[in-house]
Amino acid sequence: MIENHDHPIQLLNAEGERVHHAMFSELVADIDDRRLQDLYEDLVVVRRVDSEATALQRQGELGLWAPLLGQEAAQVGSARALADDDFVFASYREHGVAYCKGVDPTQMLRFWRGSTHSGWNPLEYRMTTPAIIVGSQALHATGYALGMKLDGSASAVITYFGDGAVSQGDISEAFGFAASFQAPVVLFCQNNQWAISEPVSLQTQVSIAQRARGFGMPSIRVDGNDVLAVLAATRHSMTHAREGNGPMLIEAVTYRMGPHTTSDDPSRYRPAELDDEWKLKDPLDRVHKHLEREGLINDEFLARVSDRADRTAADLRRGCLETVEPAPMTLFDNVYADEHPLVSEEREQFSQYLAGFEGSAR
Repeated sequence: MIENHDHPIQLLNAEGERVHHAMFSELVADIDDRRLQDLYEDLVVVRRVDSEATALQRQGELGLWAPLLGQEAAQVGSARALADDDFVFASYREHGVAYCKGVDPTQMLRFWRGSTHSGWNPLEYRMTTPAIIVGSQALHATGYALGMKLDGSASAVITYFGDGAVSQGDISEAFGFAASFQAPVVLFCQNNQWAISEPVSLQTQVSIAQRARGFGMPSIRVDGNDVLAVLAATRHSMTHAREGNGPMLIEAVTYRMGPHTTSDDPSRYRPAELDDEWKLKDPLDRVHKHLEREGLINDEFLARVSDRADRTAADLRRGCLETVEPAPMTLFDNVYADEHPLVSEEREQFSQYLAGFEGSAR
């Protein structure tokens, strides 16, 4: 165990004050004024991407969206700790991680618009596209990490999941397999307190980080709204994995400030006073307060950040609305790397079915 799990690691408190930690402060000693400003810009842009996508869904341009409001620090902090050759296995909410990995925000929306089966090439960005089956990505990540180990790779894998996923068998199986075979994988739980409509207290009677003990795996519990603490914890865990020491579990304690997805209404099950309590811990506000304390915020800087967010949102909306919807017959493209007789048969049957509509009124 790295830490007393009753007290998550924190390097930047809600008032924007730096908190010294004997072990983890050193891991972010290289984050100078400019890099701290860059982290703040990441947080602001990621929140803007999320709000713009939510608006597009409300306007009927997306079928669904899984907001990340409140979880920006957990995603930006962890993503900025990764090496270029590390590999990410995502759930369906890691839009901030995708942004930091260089994925064009427009590509993030194609999956949710229903105009593609995927969204981007996972090998190009070293990150998988959204995994809707809860918890499945942890098994994929563990298997991929074991393959990397057998290939002699010096890289590591990170996989993301929510607190509700820890009740899925897939997560426990991934924990057990990763620990038994010492796979170089970091299992990153964004504990946002709510598994759709059920609180985390119904998922586990101990902290999620403590669950690692039963599998013989070290863990860290970190303040998920503290971008510096998340960055430090992820750097430590990824180094642990890369150096052949096996898996680690990170529990980032954060809060889902919005709905589970745009089809959800959290006011039906979550008390408003809880939202008010967590608003005081907003991950963007605490970095803003810290920058103010250090004299690192002025009108010019804020204008530059706002302009970057505005341009990203405009590109996102334009790219979404200009998306060319796929032709029906492309359904069969890229199912297999090589031609498959069953797919060929289905393609021919579907072609004949579509031909039956030719000349008819639509």
